Amino acid sequence: MNRNEQTLTKFYTAFQQKNYEAMGECYHDEATFRDEAFDLKTAAEVRGMWEMLCKRGKDMEMVFRDVKADEKTGSAHWEAHYTFSTSGRKVHNSINSAFTFKDGLILNQIDRFNFHRWSRQALGTPGLLLGWTSFLQKKVRKNAMAGLREFLAKKEA
Repeated sequence: MNRNEQTLTKFYTAFQQKNYEAMGECYHDEATFRDEAFDLKTAAEVRGMWEMLCKRGKDMEMVFRDVKADEKTGSAHWEAHYTFSTSGRKVHNSINSAFTFKDGLILNQIDRFNFHRWSRQALGTPGLLLGWTSFLQKKVRKNAMAGLREFLAKKEA
């Protein structure tokens, strides 16, 4: 297992344990993150997002597999089972992650998942009817980013 595969294995193992501090250690100080809900431009935001998700995801369970990396890029697949806090609905999300590395740490992470599938589970009927629209995707992203900003502000206070 090369250094970058070790970094990814450490990251996902820490995620399984909800150890957001160890997760944060896997990111470079110039890290960015993007998925259907978040578009984070700083390492502080990325680390804060994982802390927020770990603290709020009390019943979250996740598994990972297919960790692959070379000296510049990597990928992995992970699946999470959790209760979506806004609706109280159960979610099973299947995510493919792509990474770039710098100095043996995650520089960029892009996670992809089926937003319509996720929104049907997390939001019920509105997700079923509108999950394929950019309107709902933008609303979810706006709410997720607002939630993260609020979480980070409370943490700093």
